[in-house]
Amino acid sequence: MNRLRELREDRDLRQIDVSKATNIDQKTLSNYETGRTNPDSWAIIKLAEFFGVTCDYLLGVSDRNLRNMSDALDELDAIKVRIDDIKRFLTKG
Repeated sequence: MNRLRELREDRDLRQIDVSKATNIDQKTLSNYETGRTNPDSWAIIKLAEFFGVTCDYLLGVSDRNLRNMSDALDELDAIKVRIDDIKRFLTKG
């Protein structure tokens, strides 16, 4: 699970830090990161909650890591604002 390692390293965490926070054995986390074993559904949920991402993102199914609908709506609002800015810029020319 490359994303697991990326998420951990992006936050400057050691495997032992994640292990303590999630109650997943450090050796088990190492095995997940290297692909020797795959996490069960409980571990996927715990890790996704800990890192604040969706299970789909953690598993590599999606590149979107928004956890809830309010995050998605906030992102849509920001996109609308950018589109409006572009429209105003284009109509000035």
